Amino acid sequence: MQLNFHTFYLSILLIMCSGVPLAAQSGFDAERAFEDLHAQCDLGPRNPNSDGAQAAIQFYSSILKPLADTLHLQNFQMDDPYSSEQLNLTNIVARFQPKKTQRIILCAHWDTRPRAEYDPTAPTRPMIGANDGASGVAILLEIARQLQSNPVNPGIDIILFDGEDYGEPRDLEHYLLGSRYYVEHPFKPMAQRVILLDMVGDAELTIKVDPVSYRSAPRLIEEIWALANDIGYDQFQLVTGASMYDDHVPFIEKGIQAIDIIDFEYPGPNNAYWHTHDDTPDKCSAESLEAVGNTLLSWLYQQ
Repeated sequence: MQLNFHTFYLSILLIMCSGVPLAAQSGFDAERAFEDLHAQCDLGPRNPNSDGAQAAIQFYSSILKPLADTLHLQNFQMDDPYSSEQLNLTNIVARFQPKKTQRIILCAHWDTRPRAEYDPTAPTRPMIGANDGASGVAILLEIARQLQSNPVNPGIDIILFDGEDYGEPRDLEHYLLGSRYYVEHPFKPMAQRVILLDMVGDAELTIKVDPVSYRSAPRLIEEIWALANDIGYDQFQLVTGASMYDDHVPFIEKGIQAIDIIDFEYPGPNNAYWHTHDDTPDKCSAESLEAVGNTLLSWLYQQ
């Protein structure tokens, strides 16, 4: 996919707006979000059927239950494709103003990979997933705090998906387990737009445009990227990145506009930390969480 026309259009728009920087007033607390990232990693690996997964469900519930109007633990099971066991999976769904028909889903995956196949020393050991898992969740937990104290106009569903990262390499059928289940068993009213956060904590954050997202919702991409630049976050770059097969795809397949905000260069084009045991909190930063969280929350307050 090429962004030639839209890139030119947005460049002109940003030049026109650049004389009056937008001061974001969302209240997003990046340091608290970074503490939530650390807290998740302190639980250890959070892959399905692990002790860390059970501890994580309790951790997320303890934060979200007092904040949301309703909290649902959407439990489901499926056969483990790589053993004779059953996988016990849980989507965590925090709903704000659940009766509103105009709705937006904000989501991330909370599970971590049961293997680190690109790690040179321990490829079969589960990873703790600071960036790939904990970063998106940390931002959404902080957004939930802000929504509770300062609601936005549309109804919001914050969904933490399980089982996104379960499949072995190239076995796409066994990725996206939680989001696939949710689109078949949604809480209604169903949202009209979906914004996914994944791998958004990289200390060297560069967020390019996922072509799959752009085909689904070009205007939504352009609005959020333009707002980020207005605020002053140059981490958002309106250039084509890698095509992503991620938790937004099941929604797109159902005809729902969905985008993936993701930095798939961790920490650079060679993606050296991805699916390795180097995916640790010291490779992430509060500044990166702020760039994404503050932009997204500021956009929500404009809706």
